[in-house]
Amino acid sequence: MTSYLSCTKKQFEYIKSLAEGAMDQLPDEALFYRADDSQNSIAVLVKHLVGNMLSRWTDFLNTDGEKVWRNRDAEFKILPVNRSELMSHWNRGWDCLFNALDSLDKGDLNKIVYIRNMGHTVIEAINRQLSHYSYHVGQIVLLAKQEKKRDWTSLSIAPGKSNAYNAEKFTKEKQIKLFTEDL
Repeated sequence: MTSYLSCTKKQFEYIKSLAEGAMDQLPDEALFYRADDSQNSIAVLVKHLVGNMLSRWTDFLNTDGEKVWRNRDAEFKILPVNRSELMSHWNRGWDCLFNALDSLDKGDLNKIVYIRNMGHTVIEAINRQLSHYSYHVGQIVLLAKQEKKRDWTSLSIAPGKSNAYNAEKFTKEKQIKLFTEDL
């Protein structure tokens, strides 16, 4: 089960890299752009992800994942910050997550943690957050891609390159490893 923890950490690192790869392609002002008042900007999504990470992963094994100090509604309001402040905030959330994951061992995986008084095994709580963060990182990537249009640099297999990618993969011996190890 320690492989579960290392695999999960690599998955979180991968989705973090996707969001950063998308944001790196944008000018600063695009991070804060909203199509209208009902839409989230990339910066708002970052603020929400970080708020969730800090709440869920602070004192992970001991206190409810929805901390009393979290103000979830405020995460969706735009506050004036620049790219540097946004990315510093982003890294603070991820550091909290990775520190919590690094503190776990296989003996912790079946322990019960709570999110809004709903019990989850540690595995279930990790999977819940991995799914939630992937959902929002997908939104970040889509917003960035819409902004860049034809100037977008693919973060995965580029359109029209699947056959070449697969041909290269099938020249190698079968092996057991995470797909993220080749990225």
